[in-house]
Amino acid sequence: MKIEIEQIKDQNELNQAFAIRREVFCVEQNVSEEIEMDEYDESAEHILAIVDDKPIATARWRFTGDGAKLERFAVLKEYRGKGVGEALVKYVLNELKDCPKIYLNAQETVLKFYEKFGFEVVGNRFYEADIPHKKMVFKL
Repeated sequence: MKIEIEQIKDQNELNQAFAIRREVFCVEQNVSEEIEMDEYDESAEHILAIVDDKPIATARWRFTGDGAKLERFAVLKEYRGKGVGEALVKYVLNELKDCPKIYLNAQETVLKFYEKFGFEVVGNRFYEADIPHKKMVFKL
């Protein structure tokens, strides 16, 4: 399976990313759309993972006072466990290779996934959309 990652360049591609996020977060994890679709969607950088011309995953990042924050990693269910999430993380880390601080808020169920890339947990459990999370910082 050949995975292509590309930065979103128009509204149509952004709508495809939103559809993936709705499926993963709103349908599967029961997160309300009001929480999932937020004010940062307009200013964040978004990417799509594509297989055979089909958008199958997405992620975004944005810059905050604390550094680059990675967010909204979503892979359609039938493509999980096939390296798509890894491709997204590697792409984003390469794009941000000159950024002095990179962090994310990870759902507790995927902490080990992000640890493989050099992220370390900092701080205690907290909840976003009633889902337990921990803040993770990328250690270069």
